[in-house]
Amino acid sequence: MIHIPDFAHATTIQVIFCFLAFITVITAFLTIFSRNPIHSAIYLVICFFSIAGHYLLLNSQFLAVVHIIVYSGAIMILFLFTIMLMNLNEQREVHRPRITRLGAIVSFCLILIVLITIFINSKPIVGEYDSTGEDFQSIKVLGKILLNEYMVPFEFASILLLVAMIGTVLLSKKEKLNK
Repeated sequence: MIHIPDFAHATTIQVIFCFLAFITVITAFLTIFSRNPIHSAIYLVICFFSIAGHYLLLNSQFLAVVHIIVYSGAIMILFLFTIMLMNLNEQREVHRPRITRLGAIVSFCLILIVLITIFINSKPIVGEYDSTGEDFQSIKVLGKILLNEYMVPFEFASILLLVAMIGTVLLSKKEKLNK
């Protein structure tokens, strides 16, 4: 059963969380549905800043600052560079085959079903929070955890971003050669 919060007795943190969640969801949808790629990139930057606000609400200032620097700074510059390289502002749009659109719709629906199932079957955290006494806000501890326990996923994420950028450039070059 879904719990609907009582906004009459909401704390300031809950109101800020709801506002940031609203901004995050709206800008994420605007990123997807915007026709202009530059506007999509700007909406994505606003979405990244609102996610950084969520990190601040979780008392993770270092992660919020790194999120702003890495995602809103470096990654968005990379995206904008790729968008400008592809020259997506041309008026003629390449029409995709129906099977591609059908595959995208089926993939979206499957992912949506999985996410809704996970959300419905998740259980709220009850009980006391067990503290280990370790300060995870420390940059030293965070660096040790990131580069020891999570080194492989960290490197996979960097390779995934690199492959996505190269794939985008190759797709744009292939379409230009076919014209």
